[in-house]
Amino acid sequence: MNTKDTIIYEAHGNLYLNITNRCTARCVFCIKHYSDGVYGYNLRLSREPALSEIIEQLSQTELSKYREVVFTGMGEPLVRLDDVLKITKWLTVRGIPTRLDTIGHARLLYPDRDVAGELADAGMKIVSISLNAQDEEKYNQLCDPKFRKAYQKMLEFARDISRTRMELRFTVVDLPVVDIDKCREIARIYCADFKVRSYGGPA
Repeated sequence: MNTKDTIIYEAHGNLYLNITNRCTARCVFCIKHYSDGVYGYNLRLSREPALSEIIEQLSQTELSKYREVVFTGMGEPLVRLDDVLKITKWLTVRGIPTRLDTIGHARLLYPDRDVAGELADAGMKIVSISLNAQDEEKYNQLCDPKFRKAYQKMLEFARDISRTRMELRFTVVDLPVVDIDKCREIARIYCADFKVRSYGGPA
């Protein structure tokens, strides 16, 4: 493994996992377009770390000092669903809360699997979905998803999450074209927490 690759990094009292740079969308506001990472960490991977490498780094970390371990980074964690499940189980056994930050295309990536149920069974505590827009048209403009009907399927996945014991969260970026109030109402309908993220890139 390239020693410069950042697999785990810390901020805000949390530990973050950067396990892939692949994604199922090409969001216009994505940090990939204007930065190599966040909080001073370079999150561009020379290759995806093996499951064993991720577990090894976690094993060498004092996990109890963090509020939660978050699957996020510079890509979509669910492109590695089986590894996310195994890591979550490993952390859950050790009493470490986990959160998943996702674009929410699980139903399109794995149409024959109950991803929400599998995440819940593994012990995932919170699933934060990038809602990103108030309707499909704006969503497609902002996110350029690789799948058709991505907005609809993202909301269906959110509904799946809301039916489990996991906590659901929606996030949006504070761009002028995003109707924050309408997005907040969608979150209310889905009984989800709601967070507005700041855009730090070029105009």
